[in-house]
Amino acid sequence: MSTGRAAVEAVWRIESGRLVAGLARLTGDAGTAEELAQDALVAALEQWPVTGVPPNPGGWLMTTAKHRAVDGFRRAAVHRRAVETIGRATPASLDERDAVDDALDDPVGDDLLRLLFTACHPALNREYRVALTLRCLTGLRTDEIARAFLVPEPVAGQRISRAKKALRDKGIRFEMPGPADVAERLASVLEVIYLVFNDGYSATAGDDWMRPELSAEALRLARLTAASVPDHPEAHGLAALLELTQSRAAARHDATGRPVLLQHQDRRRWDRLLVRRGLAALVRARDAGGGTVGPYTLQAAIAACHATAPTAADTDWARIAGLYDVLATAWPSPVVALNRAMAHGHAVGPGTGLALLDAVDAVALAGYPQLPAVRGELLAMAGRHAVAALSFDEAAALTRNGPERALFAERAEQARAAADPMGR
Repeated sequence: MSTGRAAVEAVWRIESGRLVAGLARLTGDAGTAEELAQDALVAALEQWPVTGVPPNPGGWLMTTAKHRAVDGFRRAAVHRRAVETIGRATPASLDERDAVDDALDDPVGDDLLRLLFTACHPALNREYRVALTLRCLTGLRTDEIARAFLVPEPVAGQRISRAKKALRDKGIRFEMPGPADVAERLASVLEVIYLVFNDGYSATAGDDWMRPELSAEALRLARLTAASVPDHPEAHGLAALLELTQSRAAARHDATGRPVLLQHQDRRRWDRLLVRRGLAALVRARDAGGGTVGPYTLQAAIAACHATAPTAADTDWARIAGLYDVLATAWPSPVVALNRAMAHGHAVGPGTGLALLDAVDAVALAGYPQLPAVRGELLAMAGRHAVAALSFDEAAALTRNGPERALFAERAEQARAAADPMGR
């Protein structure tokens, strides 16, 4: 990749969300805004390698996109409607270009939040919400989104284009939801951020143990959301959860890239700045909640137990088990039940964990590799190594992630060695 192209792509990754958000406020349409931003990107790719990177590259992209938007409005009837909407209270003598410029020059922090709420509208299905959010707010290209979720590039492109079309067809406006709708809409936003982070932190398939570009973008969006809706405790709860979880990212693999499980991680490699940020966000979540906590805040509290333990042996498993009890009661799910079984296995004993595991909805988790993996860990803790090896074999057969498959296979071999230490 040439230096000029690399510079364009670096600026684009930083500025694209702000650019699309400002244009969406002008056009009232996230899809049109994203297309105008792409036009500005193409212009930069054509000109910057020849003329050099301008002193204010973000401003250059915005100005180019503004001019293209104005020109497009002047060529179409939508121009008149946009100016009337933006300048409804504006004197008729004001030049239309000035009206458009004024609209684009409003503070963009609110625009980014409007764009996030629009892209994550619950009227869109989950796959569309995720794809559109990544495209509009993170600057990821269609091929990068496709690679991140292991789908063909045309499929990722279709998700984005269909999401844009759905927004237009359903008449969904580029605006913040009203007070009556903000809770539902915020829940959709937080769900998308949570899904993107999880698929980056623990890739469900492919040859990569993690996809750091996804988890990094999700963390950025979580911070933006929490800062923009400071009175909503779960926004801070999700930010806390992601900060604390991401703090362990560097220790999740060794020097050769092999996965390292939590109990074996070198905690000196944990990012203590992210830990402090996560703990501070957790305090904000509790303060904003006024004594009530939601699922993200509870999960953040569990992550805090790990983050504050100097060693794996110091982990407060009793507290973690108690938090999972609350989570399983208030927001039950098969995955929560699975994690609860593991927590009680550590806190009380593997027999208790296995008993709880037997009550987990195995049908709902059919094909989920973590179910036999947890069973294998609990069986190994109970000294039933031969049976544990079979569970790890099952987990290795089920996972679609290459490094995870190797990890489960290694755990199976370790269990077999423990069952027959003489190697017979």
